[in-house]
Amino acid sequence: MPDTAYAVAAIGVAAAVTWVLRALPFAALAPLRASSTVQYLSARMPAGVMIILVVYCLHDLPVTEARAAAPLVALATTIGLHLWRRNALLSILGGTTVHVVLASTLFSH
Repeated sequence: MPDTAYAVAAIGVAAAVTWVLRALPFAALAPLRASSTVQYLSARMPAGVMIILVVYCLHDLPVTEARAAAPLVALATTIGLHLWRRNALLSILGGTTVHVVLASTLFSH
């Protein structure tokens, strides 16, 4: 069994490495906050990510079948709520609720 000094040293090294790894991102973020590229990406990426997610989720949706109505109505609800209230949480919750209700009641098999 290792002696007490060895165990304390091992715990100290592990604690120091953990602290450095947790502090490193914050130290790296400070210079990036002033970057015009990062500011541009922070303004444009949320919309781009949402577009990619919508395309990915709807790319194989059979629009000629009745079961496609639930996600399409939910998408329209999400867009409508966001344009009306400009609240992402309300838009996501509203669209999700509409989809769950339609998929589980009207369009269930």
